[in-house]
Amino acid sequence: MVRFLRPLLRGTTYTRLLHQWVPMLIQSMWMFIDMSKPWVPGAMLVLLGLVPAVRRGEGVQARLLLTPGEQEPGISEAPSTTWRDRTRTVVWLELRWVLGWISMFVTVWLLVIAFELARAAWGRAPSGLPLLGHLPPHRAWALLTPLPLLVLYGVVVGLGMLITVCARRLLGPSAAERLAALEERTEQLLERTRIARELHDSIGHALTVAVVQAGAARAAGDPEFTERALDAIEETGRAALEDLERVLGILRESERPVSARPTLADAGRLLESARASGAKVDAEVTGPVAAVPGPVSREGYRILQEALTNVLRHAGAVPVRVRVTVGDGTLALEVRNPQTGAIPGPGRGSGLRGIRERAALLGGSARTGPDEGDWQVRAELPLG
Repeated sequence: MVRFLRPLLRGTTYTRLLHQWVPMLIQSMWMFIDMSKPWVPGAMLVLLGLVPAVRRGEGVQARLLLTPGEQEPGISEAPSTTWRDRTRTVVWLELRWVLGWISMFVTVWLLVIAFELARAAWGRAPSGLPLLGHLPPHRAWALLTPLPLLVLYGVVVGLGMLITVCARRLLGPSAAERLAALEERTEQLLERTRIARELHDSIGHALTVAVVQAGAARAAGDPEFTERALDAIEETGRAALEDLERVLGILRESERPVSARPTLADAGRLLESARASGAKVDAEVTGPVAAVPGPVSREGYRILQEALTNVLRHAGAVPVRVRVTVGDGTLALEVRNPQTGAIPGPGRGSGLRGIRERAALLGGSARTGPDEGDWQVRAELPLG
């Protein structure tokens, strides 16, 4: 019984009823103008539904009154862009108008019937209404008085559910809108993946440098070397904190520009950090690095950072050759070091996967693996 009466306690039941009554306000005004032609407002709705902005207004009303509080109600708030959208809007307006007539008629007359039955049960004289004016006063009518109210309850709830289903069908997103929503969702997922990769590259690089520096300082036992190692750890830690603050800022403010992200122009910081960790870095830069487009330069910086991090993590303080070449519409990055220790093979390790993913997102390619006795990371990114 409680479950049966639960819709009476939901505000949605009454907002849906209100949504059905709204068109009847216009209908009532027209009845004062010409009662002999009640169909005129329905005919005018055909022309009104062809206006693109009407679909947006109907979508806003439907979301507000039919599905209040729902995050994904399946009802669009975009204007009509195709004739299919306009046709669906016209059908929706006509259907809403018809259901409004039914709702108003049933609501008024079922309440009147319940009232007349109560009057007859109370022993009052008939009111003279059609069909109800001939009811003889009798207490037995009290048993039938709740029946119209139960029917009214079922009709109100049922029409509310019906008009909501129709709204989702007729005002739901079109194929183009669903495609746009899918593209937006894909962009959000790509952005989350990029942020996760940013954190992995930046924080992973800082921790690797700190661990390598601390281990080297302990093994050296030289106060001067220890001082340099602590300076390198401090500098790398500060840079990692700046990257972390920037990434968190992106999460807090989605419209924040990405221009603050490091580019290949800041690659000197990476090379000095690797040298301070004991690696012998031989770097060579060819071509106008400053002219590399922002997205390519930023991703190139991260690829170089991850490659140097892998060298320090898996090979330690070994000679490293870094080549950055800009030319022929391509940015080429190459990092080579002798194979020592357990270097992960191709296809293993989130860092190596991140390098290949970054290159693929820009339409480029990356290769990681053994090459003539060395471990090589080579990436080629198109500039245009």
